[in-house]
Amino acid sequence: MPPRLPYLLDTSILVVLVRGGKLGRYMEDQYHLSAHPSRPLISIISVGEALKAAKEFGWGENKINTLWELLGNFVWVGNQRREILESYAEIAHYCEGQMKPAKTKPQNDYWIAATAKVTGATLLTTDKHFDDLHGKFIDRIWIDEALGKQ
Repeated sequence: MPPRLPYLLDTSILVVLVRGGKLGRYMEDQYHLSAHPSRPLISIISVGEALKAAKEFGWGENKINTLWELLGNFVWVGNQRREILESYAEIAHYCEGQMKPAKTKPQNDYWIAATAKVTGATLLTTDKHFDDLHGKFIDRIWIDEALGKQ
């Protein structure tokens, strides 16, 4: 079954796209993120995370400007909608209450997953935090960062 459009981009995808390189080109070739008629979505949480990452990575003005340009290409989804708030609670409860403690996730991932669930978007990510939510709450495509080293 093909992924549901639009895509929701995880923060890890934003970082890869700003950095460019082989993995960024692979993602663009595979998913046509900049040219797809259905513009990808990003959670407002990912915007904050990406800006924080830019500070942590010591990105200079040029790279931060590239990040802002990239962010302008996507549809931002806030987390103030009732459906997102309720989905956040449901996903966090599932992860923290019904799963083993080792399976809990960073709080921001609950918000991103809730956004994917409510929008019906397929989450694109390079991290494994969403694996156990795939098929239960969300659809996700995991992209192996090793593809950028080939």
